[in-house]
Amino acid sequence: MSPGFLLIGSFLFMVACGLPISFCLGVAAFVTGMATGITPAMLVQRISSGIQLFPLIAIPLFILAGGVMARGGVAKRIVDFAYIIVGPFRGGLAMVNCVDSMFFGGVSGSALADISSTGAIMIPMMVQKGYDREFSTAITVASATQGIIIPPSHNMVIYAMVAGNVSVGKLFLAGYIPGIMVGLALMATCYYLAIRRGYPCEKRPPLRESLVIVRDGLLAIVAAVVIVGGIAFGIFTVSEASAIAVFYAAFLGIVVYREMGVRDLWPVLIDTTKTTTSVLFLIGCASAFGWMMTFLQIPAKATEFLLSFTGNKYVLYFLINVLLLFLGMIMDVAPLIVIVTPVLLPVMQATGMDPVTFGILLMVNLGIGLTTPPVGTGLFVGCTVGNVTIERVSRSMLALWPAMLFVLMLVTYIPEITMTLPNWIMP
Repeated sequence: MSPGFLLIGSFLFMVACGLPISFCLGVAAFVTGMATGITPAMLVQRISSGIQLFPLIAIPLFILAGGVMARGGVAKRIVDFAYIIVGPFRGGLAMVNCVDSMFFGGVSGSALADISSTGAIMIPMMVQKGYDREFSTAITVASATQGIIIPPSHNMVIYAMVAGNVSVGKLFLAGYIPGIMVGLALMATCYYLAIRRGYPCEKRPPLRESLVIVRDGLLAIVAAVVIVGGIAFGIFTVSEASAIAVFYAAFLGIVVYREMGVRDLWPVLIDTTKTTTSVLFLIGCASAFGWMMTFLQIPAKATEFLLSFTGNKYVLYFLINVLLLFLGMIMDVAPLIVIVTPVLLPVMQATGMDPVTFGILLMVNLGIGLTTPPVGTGLFVGCTVGNVTIERVSRSMLALWPAMLFVLMLVTYIPEITMTLPNWIMP
């Protein structure tokens, strides 16, 4: 048996058995290493070095910032702010769901935090106003995918570390236009469905109340501007930006909004520690797995195979998107990033695609994967929050997937969508 087949085959076998992805990656690397004469100590060193990169400190800090914002009243202020902007339109509450995810994603960087925090507010509100519960949950899940596309996104940090030599600042800037396009496409779909189904429009609050809502909402949104602007203009690094996000989120929740106390930080810290531990263990095992793939020249062979399969790069892009969409149905975001990036990035670079563009293409693909059964994490969280079955929500998602796929195709075939801002601000 060839070492490459042993590495990939053992990994897929363990995944099919339902074992954790981190365990599958690590064991597959060790089994293949022993079969090829590589000492376990060398692979342990690869795991250790994979998580000793200083920029990785941004991941737990961004996760912590998202948790503090979700608990500290930031989500409610953003929902109210979005209500002021689009509430009076037909199907306004559904559009509010899209706009608040656009803003909250630009503050927390987490789709799951968006679903669990704003979803708990929006889904009951929409049901009370006459929206179907399954549609209310579906639009909450679909719009929350902007959280991994619009910066700051800890998944972009993971991609930058795995890809190597890719600027996190450029990735952050590249995500703005595609993320907003996803929100606008979903809003257009909501408007169309509202007309067909007779969903209501809402009344804007009185002027004095509206001004207070706008003030509180802008205080929350300014965090995203400070974080990404500071990175883009070289004022501070990604790690420093993540620390600033934590302090600013705590300041809003404790001092300004007064919806949480210092004691409320403890459960957020516990949840952040649990999430960070699993993410870093995954990155470490994936580092060993990726090193084994490089040692066995699997990425080079995959590049040669895919490029020999078709000479048309546009057809190749389409096939890779289909592959990523399928993988997104059966695996979570972070594992997919660390597994497919070493294999597919050389292929895309060989066709002339910039690594930044591929990173955003990957984020949009995996965002859609959060909404698809059978392993769509966002879908599971949304159904739990909305108290509705996955089957019913999946049927409602059928009306929303075309909008997201349309944006995916634009991102794939029009590189200016992703590269205009990075080339302008960080040439």
